[in-house]
Amino acid sequence: MRRKHGLALTMVTLATTLATATACAGGDEEPGATDTGTDTGMEEPAGDAVLATGDSELGEIVVDGEGMTVYYFSNDVPDSGESVCEGECLAAWPPVHADGEDPQVEGVDAEVGTITGTDGELQVTLDGRPVYLYAGDSAPGDVAGQGLNDVWWVVAPDGSEITELPGSGSDSGY
Repeated sequence: MRRKHGLALTMVTLATTLATATACAGGDEEPGATDTGTDTGMEEPAGDAVLATGDSELGEIVVDGEGMTVYYFSNDVPDSGESVCEGECLAAWPPVHADGEDPQVEGVDAEVGTITGTDGELQVTLDGRPVYLYAGDSAPGDVAGQGLNDVWWVVAPDGSEITELPGSGSDSGY
């Protein structure tokens, strides 16, 4: 009997996470990407770097200090000095925080800065755009938020958006 309740709780939690992600994107589309559950072999960045780079199924990407994938939110206005992700959006898309105004990075070529996020803490920016994590990513290298509602995008080390969806690359592996 307990097993059924545990499964039900897990399903409710998953449904809530997906509903929240959809709600904060302002759309009612289904997610554009799924978690493949594959181990990419990504390692945590060395030292005290807030951001670094790592390999994923989308190629080289920006990750946080624990190796988790970093995303842009298309609804944020570059160089505006603010994030538009608030409320339920922050639950699904927590900001990447910085301990100071000059965060350390490794391998990231984009211009690094900070803003005061909607949660009142320093939030890291790349090329003037706030960066976030996705609550649906459970392990380093996961890119489950990629392309969600066509507004959440993984960040490349040069600061550009990666708009390719997982599994849609033309590389056949041969």
